[in-house]
Amino acid sequence: MSDGMAGVTMFAGSMPGLVLLALGQTLVVVCMCFDMVRALSVPRSHRRYLASTVFRTLAIPSVVAMGVSVLVDAAFRSWLDVAMGVFVMVAIVFRLHHDKDEDNFWKGKGKKLARWARRQFSSSTSVAPAMG
Repeated sequence: MSDGMAGVTMFAGSMPGLVLLALGQTLVVVCMCFDMVRALSVPRSHRRYLASTVFRTLAIPSVVAMGVSVLVDAAFRSWLDVAMGVFVMVAIVFRLHHDKDEDNFWKGKGKKLARWARRQFSSSTSVAPAMG
């Protein structure tokens, strides 16, 4: 085992590492629970709006948390856990991209945030005209 993998396994086995892994797994479970609520809720309802918003907010951090968990499992050479973790990551990504519903806070926010960022970071500084 390389020095990097040995360090990963040592940190993952320590108390802070175990707490971080547990928090990541909790994040994934919460994300998937809100996805189930979203799937079972009536379209255009407040419950579906909230569940979809929470799912879309937690989906990317959940994939990152599962990625870290998969890397730790690979360092421990636990191949069944690696396979299950990859399956969960693929399921979250599939659900994120497959269900394009209109019931979430983030609908249309990307273009608005991009316009705001362009206005904030544009180099259009106004210079006072020279006095002649």
